[in-house]
Amino acid sequence: MAKSSGSKKVCSPKSRVKFDTKTVRTWVIPLLMRIDVGDYPTKAGRIIGLSRQHTWYYVRKLAECNLIQREKRSNVVFYELTPESKRLLTLCEGTVFPARLYRFDKCQVAYEILADGLTPENFKKVEMVNWTALLGTELGVRVRKTTRSWIVHVEVIRGRNPIEVTNLAMNLANRVRNALCSKYGCVLGEGKIVGGEMANEDPVASLFGRYFTVRTDKRKIDHSWGPGELEHTQRDAVIEYLQMPEKVRNIEGEVAAMRSDISQLTSTLRQLFDAEGNGQPSSPKNAGGKDGYVA
Repeated sequence: MAKSSGSKKVCSPKSRVKFDTKTVRTWVIPLLMRIDVGDYPTKAGRIIGLSRQHTWYYVRKLAECNLIQREKRSNVVFYELTPESKRLLTLCEGTVFPARLYRFDKCQVAYEILADGLTPENFKKVEMVNWTALLGTELGVRVRKTTRSWIVHVEVIRGRNPIEVTNLAMNLANRVRNALCSKYGCVLGEGKIVGGEMANEDPVASLFGRYFTVRTDKRKIDHSWGPGELEHTQRDAVIEYLQMPEKVRNIEGEVAAMRSDISQLTSTLRQLFDAEGNGQPSSPKNAGGKDGYVA
């Protein structure tokens, strides 16, 4: 007997989409975060280190679970998060991954030209101070060609610590380098970071950055790249900032020990006051009795 069509079990889209924990932490959540701030999926994948194929694979899967929605306006397609995925990011913040407080701004990675290849025809020729450079884009990233090197201008990178944001910036720059070598037939050396600013997005900078700029000889708080950031202008300021959590923990330990000592001292003083109030000698050594002496 043939089964009726009404008895056919239909799986919901959510039941067909499965990610392991590592994939969610490493790719899915960062991809949602980049799309949430307005990045197109291809650009978002490029920043976090995903290939184009894997990026669109995750986008399709996330659309199936109603976490990403596609909207067409005129001839342009936009991708944005659904209210459900926004709630997901809110719940994950500080739980699935630490807050992404570190940001790498204005990063420039230079690659020495070992063998020159074809000259890009669609690049713009720009007169610099004492030389001429070619400006253009590759893989959506701005690049500059001089007589000695190709320079990749990496976009703003966010991460959990300075090592992560530096690695993400270098990974993106290296992908651009490989594309340049393949497209123009040039041979480039190893990348070297020749510019950039490491900043920290923290609550203090966000609060002060709304109203005014604070600057010292070592640090600066302003509102140039978003809700507010703390920029370190000297190396020792960076070291001090990174050591701050450990210093705070040490201070907390010292304060806890001090509170314990004060508590013991308070208890001892209270016992002495109570003894004097009851007419008892304040110290056993000065009390009369078997071994005591009364003046």
